[in-house]
Amino acid sequence: MQVKRREFLGTAVIGVSGAWAVGLAEAQVPTGQGDSLNPVAEVPLGRDLRVTRVGMGFGMRAWNRQSNLSRRGLDHAERVIRHAYERGIRFFDHADLYGSHQFFARALKDKPRESYVLSTKIWFHPQGLPEPDRPDADVAVKRFLKELGTDYIDLVQIHCMMRPDWPAQMKRQMEILERLKEQKLIRAHGVSIHGFTALEAVVGQPWVDVVHVRINPFGEKMDASADRVVPVVEKIHAGGAGVIGMKIVGEGAFSNDKTKLDQSINFVLGLKCVDAMIVGFETEADVDDFLSRVEAALKARAAS
Repeated sequence: MQVKRREFLGTAVIGVSGAWAVGLAEAQVPTGQGDSLNPVAEVPLGRDLRVTRVGMGFGMRAWNRQSNLSRRGLDHAERVIRHAYERGIRFFDHADLYGSHQFFARALKDKPRESYVLSTKIWFHPQGLPEPDRPDADVAVKRFLKELGTDYIDLVQIHCMMRPDWPAQMKRQMEILERLKEQKLIRAHGVSIHGFTALEAVVGQPWVDVVHVRINPFGEKMDASADRVVPVVEKIHAGGAGVIGMKIVGEGAFSNDKTKLDQSINFVLGLKCVDAMIVGFETEADVDDFLSRVEAALKARAAS
């Protein structure tokens, strides 16, 4: 079920918050709890978006349009997506690098488009995709729209910026994405960051609506230690940008160390500068376990 562009524009006044009721009506989410205790509560993300506190990503060990999830089989991947949706997750984070667009579209083809938020990313590095060409952002986004079976994408980011001069390097692409935003083909734009100096370069960049940052208390798969990263992220968030935390599980490093996993979840929940967490779930059990741990952490914080 697609939302045509004119329908999207016609409902813009209602926004995602109005559409949210559609998704929640179908979800098996905890009841009788305030949003402060709900791991899939709706939270603001930057200036224009609202997402669930926990989202599902597709980038676990992702390269060349494959990931750990897709390597388990596309039928399996679609079941995990359906399960995440049924548990109340309404934020799904893609990238061209991950190869997740088309199997995701199949998994939720019977769900109202306005009931979930889509983000994806454009890859401009020379390695990582099967084809050698890296067309401009407008060409990539038009392909993404077809692959995702939608008339708009909520968030499109420039993927994996590592250098401090990325704003100059990506100036043309940023201008193209801004035009796509004006055309209502996308609702927001930004970057995902994989380098500390690149993270510092986000500060004071009004173009960035939303940024992906690698964050956990142990420095695992991060751009620097948490005590260096957090103050920069605080500045970015104070400037109005939404912040998505990734590597909460340390790219799987804490999967078998539940004490560390709980510490990481609690740490990120305590950061007022991180709005939402993205996790690369590989099984239905992963979804259930993470949501239960977030809920327990929220309850513990409320009781303290």
